[in-house]
Amino acid sequence: MTVIRRALISVSDKKNVVEFARQLEQLNVELISTGGTAKLLLQSGIKVTEIADYTGFEEMLDGRVKTLHPKIHGGILGRRDLPEHMAQMKQHDINPIDLVCVNLYPFAATVARPDCTLEQAIENIDIGGPAMVRSAAKNWQDVAIVTDSNDYADIIEELRHGGISRRTRFHLAKKAFAHTAQYDDMIAGYLNQIDDETLTTPSTKQAFPQILHHSWIKAQDLRYGENPHQQAAFYREQVPVQGSLASYRQLQGKELSYNNLADADAAWEAVKTFQQPACVIIKHANPCGVAVAADTLTAYKLALATDRTSAFGGIIAFNREVDQATVEVLTEQFLEVLIAPKFSKEAQSILAAKKNVRVLEVPMLASGEQFQLKSIGGGLLVQTADNHQLQLADVQVVTACKPTQQQLQDLLFVWNVAKFVKSNAIVFGKSGQTYGIGAGQMSRVDSTRIAASKALEAGFDLSGACAASDAFFPFRDGVDVIAKQGIKAIIQPGGSIRDDEVIQAADEHGLAMVFTGVRHFRH
Repeated sequence: MTVIRRALISVSDKKNVVEFARQLEQLNVELISTGGTAKLLLQSGIKVTEIADYTGFEEMLDGRVKTLHPKIHGGILGRRDLPEHMAQMKQHDINPIDLVCVNLYPFAATVARPDCTLEQAIENIDIGGPAMVRSAAKNWQDVAIVTDSNDYADIIEELRHGGISRRTRFHLAKKAFAHTAQYDDMIAGYLNQIDDETLTTPSTKQAFPQILHHSWIKAQDLRYGENPHQQAAFYREQVPVQGSLASYRQLQGKELSYNNLADADAAWEAVKTFQQPACVIIKHANPCGVAVAADTLTAYKLALATDRTSAFGGIIAFNREVDQATVEVLTEQFLEVLIAPKFSKEAQSILAAKKNVRVLEVPMLASGEQFQLKSIGGGLLVQTADNHQLQLADVQVVTACKPTQQQLQDLLFVWNVAKFVKSNAIVFGKSGQTYGIGAGQMSRVDSTRIAASKALEAGFDLSGACAASDAFFPFRDGVDVIAKQGIKAIIQPGGSIRDDEVIQAADEHGLAMVFTGVRHFRH
């Protein structure tokens, strides 16, 4: 056990620090502090010695030098089990510091501001803080290093029982080194994105830095990975991107699995792209039903109608608050995960009876540009997110038959769905409802046949419906299959060496076809 007689407190994030310091004072711990922290504690009636008074050396260089002093680092680093260390400390009038409570300048919050300049970022790089954290963590056998306000209560509880245990000190040291490593990663990551030629301009960044730094914090261990023989865990970014699935709050249900989270992410990314009330049903990372409507209940019914068989045990996501009426109907279906930005109290009451259903609330916010990462053997593939939003003004009509305004809206809808279907992707739909989805086939014509088969099985009449293809048709055979179903309009990227042949096929069948000039491969 380490008895705490003297503590140094210097924090940027002052959450709960006053109460922590007050409880330390009540336990007869001498307190040393710096700048704003010292001022706050003094104003709160807590006895504290300011760092300049303790060291006998005034802060200088606009506060850049205040804790970088032998009385501070000697007091932290001196080993109590080595007589020569203790003799040298006594010789130089250095008192042991037994607890260091430090967190670092808010670098991440600073550089997240769109108007942040390089100069502002540099000024928010903490120097003395990481030095104290690393010193205390290195000497964990004698010093407790506290970097997380969530640990305050446990620290006080142990101190009331005589001191801080060896196990706790080692645990705190591990957290401390992780804290400084993440901090350095943030700084290196930011600086590596800055173009040398634009050092004075705000936030001008290279797309892909020469060295990619990224840190994640483990949110939870998972029961297993994609299969029971695989181990797995879920990691979040240090500050979860608001609007991304990682910012979820689980209201109820069983523990989330690896596959649950992967499918839930696919569902959430898809549903939040629609402006109207929408429902997306995902099975094995693919949409099996999507619809937009005037309300969530109607959207759910339309989405479910696409493929009731595949929807069994699926993931269901909405982009609006889910009400009682919607929950009463959807709980008739077996589902694994339910996602929405909010659930009414009445809806939550009904869901509570379905204890196994995992219910997630996710803020309905634009998550912004993000890197997408995919591991390969010995490496990492990195790309920007596929955030392209097609505008009708951007499409090119390439056939003699021109699409109607209603068909253009239908084409835009099925195109938006196809973006989230595994390639090769074919989507049939009309009036804001998917009729058939063909996904993940090696041949595009096979995906087309599957979409047609799904639509027929669900009882849809494809006459007058629209079709989307996530990439160009390499041959006319896909168009021929589509035409046989009675579909009247197609949206696709174009760009094949056989575009003329494909357009000719559409003209022969009297189809309207538009090119987007953009593809949406999803692997």
